[in-house]
Amino acid sequence: MTKDKTSVLIIDDDEDILTACRLLLKKHFDRVVTTNKPKFIPQLMEKEMFHAILLDMNFRPGDNTGREGLQWLGRILESDPSSVVILFTAFSSVDAAVEAMKMGAADFIEKPWNNEKLVTTMKAAVRLRNAQDQASKLKVQNRVLSEEIQRLHHPMIGDSEALQNVMKIVRKAAPTDANILILGENGTGKELIAREIHAFSNRKEEVFVSVDLVAIPETLFESELFGHKKGAFTDAREDRVGRFQAAEGGTLFLDEIGNLPLNLQPKLLAALESRSVVPVGSTRVVPIDVRLISATNVSPEKMKDNTVFRPDLLYRLNTVEIHLPPLRERIEDIPLLADAFLAQYARKYNRPTHGLTSGALKAMTGYSWPGNIRELRHSIERAVILSDSKELKAGDFAALDPEMHQQHMKSLESEGKTLDEVEKSVIEKTLVTHQGNISKAAKELGLTRTSLYRRIEKYGL
Repeated sequence: MTKDKTSVLIIDDDEDILTACRLLLKKHFDRVVTTNKPKFIPQLMEKEMFHAILLDMNFRPGDNTGREGLQWLGRILESDPSSVVILFTAFSSVDAAVEAMKMGAADFIEKPWNNEKLVTTMKAAVRLRNAQDQASKLKVQNRVLSEEIQRLHHPMIGDSEALQNVMKIVRKAAPTDANILILGENGTGKELIAREIHAFSNRKEEVFVSVDLVAIPETLFESELFGHKKGAFTDAREDRVGRFQAAEGGTLFLDEIGNLPLNLQPKLLAALESRSVVPVGSTRVVPIDVRLISATNVSPEKMKDNTVFRPDLLYRLNTVEIHLPPLRERIEDIPLLADAFLAQYARKYNRPTHGLTSGALKAMTGYSWPGNIRELRHSIERAVILSDSKELKAGDFAALDPEMHQQHMKSLESEGKTLDEVEKSVIEKTLVTHQGNISKAAKELGLTRTSLYRRIEKYGL
């Protein structure tokens, strides 16, 4: 995690004063920018964020009213309300000082100045700006965290060899800042693995921000990820921090990265390469410090197709690649998962159910679970709600008809069906079962409505 460099701006029409201030302040701040023409202020502020601004009050010969300085103070604060401005004047004017403070100036220094006082005042201004920025960041992060808390979160459960192999990679990669790409079918727990990585990383005390890229319209992609300035577009009623900035210091999880349109991929690549973003409506470059984890259900072969995904972006994302196995490849974890979900939903719905019959477990381990863990969880939730028994039976699960399922899978295998063809057939069968009801079909398949609609479009159903 990098520490932001402090940058200050000094505006005065006297080059000797600018030189003296620059020599004094460069010992205390990383960057000291000076100009003798206030007309350059907007241009400088667009390019860079200044932690403190030292502004002269008089620029015209013979003028000691401070009016011009107050005008520029107003323009600075209008451009960036968080600016911390110290006014600089050779003429003591209580009235001008009072007016400046009312307008939003942080302090007032008279010329000739005391070096120690000037340095102390500027340092205080920088601390104030940092505190304001931190408060703004925390406000955004708190909002994001509140959204995250509302989402149901389960730890990774299982002791199968397939899952343990994944967890070995997680433990090794987590302490690094390497970008990670998680590959796996829908419902396998890709976000849970991302959270595990964050929990074992050096950023575990910082925020974890999750973004579902499929849920973001193309027109709002840059605004959501990079932020925007007030007035940048019709609905931009206030400045907004993007998800990259909201995740500052922590982990940013980009889900469904494989479905990111080709025309948007260069924008993400540029942000990753430069480790910075430019909010919509601004020209100011904002440095970012995040650990990036991405996930997709798109196959590795398809991800390597440059008509689908840019190779240079893929290289940026998959420094470490994790393949998350589907539930059918870790069937020994099904009883553990089932018990955990059963206990959770029995408690949530205050139901008497507290176990599964041997027949139900046998049926569960014999079913392929095309919707993976998500489908298993939804199936158990539905069974807990509808069953009056203390033990759930195979008949309590709509998806579990072992004989029909095995017959269906054998017919597909005999026909040499691909994974996509199997998925298409399962979705088609489920839609017929529920007479086209998307909500019911999505729930049984363990998919979101959006994901199911996307597959319906994909397979032309």
